[in-house]
Amino acid sequence: MTQSQLREFTAGWNKTALNFDAKDIETAEGVLNEMNFPTTKVEAWKYTRLAKLAKQKFTPAIETKVANFEAIEEGTTKLVFVNGIYQAALSNTAGAGIQVQNLATQAQVANNIPVEGEVFNAMNTLFAQDGANIVIEKNQSAENIHLVFIQAGASAANMVRNQITAETGSKATIIMHFQSEEGANGFSNVITEVDVKEQAHLTMYQVQVENEASFHINSQFVKQARDSYFHIHTTTLNGSLTRNNLNIEVNGSNADTHLNGMYLGHGNMHVDNHTIVDHKVAHCESNELYKGVMADKSTAVFNGKVFVRKDAQKINAFQSNGNVLLSDDATVNSKPELEIYADDVKCSHGSTTGQLDEEAVFYLRSRGISEKAARKLMVSAFVGDVIDKIEDDAVKSFIYGKLAHLFGWDF
Repeated sequence: MTQSQLREFTAGWNKTALNFDAKDIETAEGVLNEMNFPTTKVEAWKYTRLAKLAKQKFTPAIETKVANFEAIEEGTTKLVFVNGIYQAALSNTAGAGIQVQNLATQAQVANNIPVEGEVFNAMNTLFAQDGANIVIEKNQSAENIHLVFIQAGASAANMVRNQITAETGSKATIIMHFQSEEGANGFSNVITEVDVKEQAHLTMYQVQVENEASFHINSQFVKQARDSYFHIHTTTLNGSLTRNNLNIEVNGSNADTHLNGMYLGHGNMHVDNHTIVDHKVAHCESNELYKGVMADKSTAVFNGKVFVRKDAQKINAFQSNGNVLLSDDATVNSKPELEIYADDVKCSHGSTTGQLDEEAVFYLRSRGISEKAARKLMVSAFVGDVIDKIEDDAVKSFIYGKLAHLFGWDF
């Protein structure tokens, strides 16, 4: 790809009106002028080809009305964005102990993510339309904050920037729900910065059900302070190409970190989960469980990396990725990694990929269950331990409903 292709890709897009520092904007412009889309020669993109995305022509997002949309939880604090543009009439910002606004209301927007050398971070910084700004106040609780992001219309580019702060001693659950109008074929590039302060307890759910024509780059940058708890659960059920980047810096002792994910591939869908947990201090624990079920000609990537720095003793870090292939044409590339510089740690990682156990299928059939039902039962049991880690009943119920609707699975 040439320089002009990246500039051509973003031609005509509206530069951000968010209040970033001028130096951040200058850096972002330099990246887009000097770099190309990453190719498979770049290690982080080795198994994800972006040529199909690069050939698309996306237009600047414009104000678009939607007739209706799905809500995982009704009556909750809610922010709705259509093509990255805030919809005040569809939103509800009321809630005790929390500050909930769209990011455009902020006098200054912080930028604590790497932009130099990062094409999609630079693209988001330069063209971000709006996003959520959420603060859970000190020692306050907010059980359900619902963020809804909708792709609408034809070929819209949606650049969204979110900032979430869980103040000291706070507790909250945040649901991020990505969906599409029927026939929409947009490109979403979403960045969320998360700051989990001392003794804060934050749980996040990402539910991705955009349609089979959508492209989605989703990046989370999380910082954890001492005695904090952070749990994120990502479910990907649809989309042409989905890339989830999850970067967690554990900066305080006695922090607890949980990453769970489930992805279900079908058709020509491609889903790529890249996770980094960076343990910088002692006495912390992280657990990571991702599972995928891939059918038809779908492809998936899992690349999870755990760093344990030199002075980060007494770390427990566990990582597991499991995949089931329902088709001879489905593919998974799995690469769990540990990079350890301390000597008093308990760390492990593992990966398994294979087809359903035919002996188990035969056993179920011998008990009077049809072959189709036996395979559904085994697949649902395979991902069941990931779903069980969802603590919010409404999120769990919504995912069950989607699995039943999209794949005919019964639980």
